[in-house]
Amino acid sequence: MADLKAAFEAAVANSKNLSERPDNGTLLKIYALYKQATAGDNTEKKPGFADMVGRAKWDAWNGFKGTSNDDAMQQYIDLIESLS
Repeated sequence: MADLKAAFEAAVANSKNLSERPDNGTLLKIYALYKQATAGDNTEKKPGFADMVGRAKWDAWNGFKGTSNDDAMQQYIDLIESLS
């Protein structure tokens, strides 16, 4: 467990230093996996129709509902490694 947490924290640091900026879909997945790993299932109210960015983030995070924190951490690590 401690190893997974350390690897996750390293991946978070690496995500800020990627050689290329990922496309928007990948950025949303990175965001959603991070939120799922750190906060768990999305319980926030869905943003209004005018907040398109907020809605996209909410939808992406909500798509991982039911994923355990450990699974989300591992998926986040794998995604960042694939982009590095």
